[in-house]
Amino acid sequence: MNKIWSIYLSGEIHSDWREQIIDGAAEKNLPVEFYSPNTNHEASDNCGEIILGAEESKFWHDNKSAKINAIRTRTLISEADIVVVRFGEKYKQWNAAFDAGYASALDIPLIIMHQDEHQHPLKEVDAAALAVTKTPQEIVEILAYVIEGS
Repeated sequence: MNKIWSIYLSGEIHSDWREQIIDGAAEKNLPVEFYSPNTNHEASDNCGEIILGAEESKFWHDNKSAKINAIRTRTLISEADIVVVRFGEKYKQWNAAFDAGYASALDIPLIIMHQDEHQHPLKEVDAAALAVTKTPQEIVEILAYVIEGS
């Protein structure tokens, strides 16, 4: 029986990096299933208000949504074989830093992707990772090697 690997893709939601990894894994016929947070920014930001009602304070509005989103995130990360976290160029992905720390605390193998300009601010996150990459293709190659030895 071949193992189906569960890969959680966390982080930046404003580019197609996830699709590049998913397509690359499909091209190599890797036995993987990919999961991610809700990448619909508006739905993610407003799910607390939509489901549980409006809040007067922006803090409580965000707090409710963050907790509801954490149900999905924590469940999928805890079930993942590998967690990939991308830190993008434009936005500060504090939630991605949490995801990296959570995966590391659970001893789930962690792959980080970012460009050189983020090396210094992410040095502690990088230190927790088993691989630090710059491109989706490097992640696909790591997955192929880990899963198939090729």
